[in-house]
Amino acid sequence: MRTRVRTTWLGLGVCLAIVVAGCGDASGGSTEGAGSSGASSSSAGTSGEAPTSSSSSSSTSGGATGSSGEGDGSSSGGVALEEFSFFLTSLQSMQALSGSQLGFGGDLRFGEAGPGAGLRGADKICATIAEMSMPGSAAKQWRAFLSVAADEGGAQVDAIDRIGEGPWFDRLGRLVAMTRADLLHDRPLGADPAIVNDLPNEWGVPNRRPDPNLPEQDNHHVLTGSDAQGVLFGANATCLDWTSAMGDRDLEGRPRVGLAFPRPGAMDSMGINWISGLIESGCAPGVTLVPTPPPGPDVVDVGSGGGYGGIYCFALTP
Repeated sequence: MRTRVRTTWLGLGVCLAIVVAGCGDASGGSTEGAGSSGASSSSAGTSGEAPTSSSSSSSTSGGATGSSGEGDGSSSGGVALEEFSFFLTSLQSMQALSGSQLGFGGDLRFGEAGPGAGLRGADKICATIAEMSMPGSAAKQWRAFLSVAADEGGAQVDAIDRIGEGPWFDRLGRLVAMTRADLLHDRPLGADPAIVNDLPNEWGVPNRRPDPNLPEQDNHHVLTGSDAQGVLFGANATCLDWTSAMGDRDLEGRPRVGLAFPRPGAMDSMGINWISGLIESGCAPGVTLVPTPPPGPDVVDVGSGGGYGGIYCFALTP
């Protein structure tokens, strides 16, 4: 039986709703209908540990205070705006932007339409969340670390080719990687020791334990559709290029996911690699935050193995 976990962070959802409204106007893309529909009834319930202003300000390291910069927006909490260039989308942000406690699932269009809508929508999700975390960040070009079989021009796109050349830093100014080559390891080569085995969310908070007052979460699976080199894993590993969340395996395939943090005791790439660890159960929205037995054949959501359909976000120019 899947474990259901309740959501307790309504406040950030309201905050994000305000941010999304502003970003939608700026981008010209509506956010209506952005939440993936057709959530599988087998999907687990959710829990969002949104960092409040106090929890995001209690830096794990890096000296950031977490308070947003005033005036010119050039810094936030002692971290230069120019540095902030990487994060993993948190559960509470994905819930707020999708309008669903189950998140987006494999449909990341976020109001976009037409060919290439999945990638464009995912990029917009990244920019929206970045702006909420550090005002002024949406002016950067944010890219979701996702591969697709066909972009708006019909060409294959590999995640590793979307994100620029580096370096990239998290919300607290800690190094994630200097170059693309450094990313192509089980864990990013040269990353700050505080984050290399627990890639942080948009607040710079370890994703495994976003609320220090609550137990750790089993939320390590992250959508990529990619192999360990950041290249498309296969046309059936992207939920129809991130446009579908029905939970129909025959039609949509099953998404390839990476691991935000290694599985306990894992010794090989399947349990360690941040880009490409395994295939999830399906594309339907769903959240699982506690260890569960291997999902059965009737489970077809993105979070069944431990996660919620989060994505990695990179800025092209830190």
